[in-house]
Amino acid sequence: MKKILFIATIAEHFYYFHLPCFKFFKDNGWQIHVACSGERKLPYCDNKFVLPIKRNPFDVSNLLAYKQLKKIIENGDYDIVHCHTPVGGILTRLAARNARKKGTKVVYTAHGFHFYRGAPKINWLVYYPIELFMSRFTDCLITINDEDYVLAQKKLNAREVVKVNGVGYNSDIFYKISPDKKMMLRKEKGFFADDKILIYVAEMNENKNQGMLLRALKEIIAEEKNVRLLLVGADNYDGRYVRLASELGVSENVDFLGHREDTCELVQISDIMVGSSIREGLPVNVMEAMACGLPTVLTDNRGHRALCKDSVNGFLVQPNDYESMARRICRLLEDNVLYQKLSENATELVKKYSKENVICELEKIYEKLM
Repeated sequence: MKKILFIATIAEHFYYFHLPCFKFFKDNGWQIHVACSGERKLPYCDNKFVLPIKRNPFDVSNLLAYKQLKKIIENGDYDIVHCHTPVGGILTRLAARNARKKGTKVVYTAHGFHFYRGAPKINWLVYYPIELFMSRFTDCLITINDEDYVLAQKKLNAREVVKVNGVGYNSDIFYKISPDKKMMLRKEKGFFADDKILIYVAEMNENKNQGMLLRALKEIIAEEKNVRLLLVGADNYDGRYVRLASELGVSENVDFLGHREDTCELVQISDIMVGSSIREGLPVNVMEAMACGLPTVLTDNRGHRALCKDSVNGFLVQPNDYESMARRICRLLEDNVLYQKLSENATELVKKYSKENVICELEKIYEKLM
């Protein structure tokens, strides 16, 4: 039986992004082990190791996590070790050096390098040398957007560099629903039929930059009073955006929904997906919105550029240019012909990012390594 170990910093990374992949390989005869922090149960796994791994690379707990992971890998007789997340990627590749000599293949998925075109110089000074060194211990480096793929080929030393279309969105639940179903769901969720609903699914933090959306909303509601902004995701920014909404006078038009189990339905009842992040690799939240037929209005970064083709399935604006974002949103809300065109293009362009296609790509990579 083929045996694989997946490693990431937190269990939620696997829970939200990789369960369809786990299920596929489990159904096809692989033995699935995972190692991460957190007590969340993960289906389709034969064994789960809980590590004291922390996101902060300088946390002393990571030394213990490294020792435990090294023992797990050396005793596990794995065919493939596949690591995700920056700290998980570093610890795994260091811990697997001896196992590689015995035939274990090490795969690392970079979900968006911290060094990229236009990144602060400090990012290049800190993160690039680390990844350059770690790439020596990488049999296959998986990138998820064109910019990272080209950069990895030119500047890193992994044995092989490939590009995969992200982690794949779950096409079983994210799809476009009928107008009647949309109105019925809206009523169930407590919204009105004529509400214009914008949605952003992301934890609240500095990089996700939700303050830009709140400032854009203030511009929009001067023209469109019945616009609502749904912010779905945990608040990891100490309530700053809640306070900003109050300061801007837009609180009545914003729903801070926190973590939700009904995210799929919230996306399906919405009209436009908005995204304000400064940095992205290849965001699943945008894929899910496109699959549901939502045009997008997003900040111009490498991850958003990969998914949003300006004026084709959405619009791109410069980071923090909330006035331009407001204008693009208003244009979509006012022009039904344009809206329908971008909606149809969104559902078509997103198909190659489905979990089925991504799993097929991973299967080819694993079989080649074996």
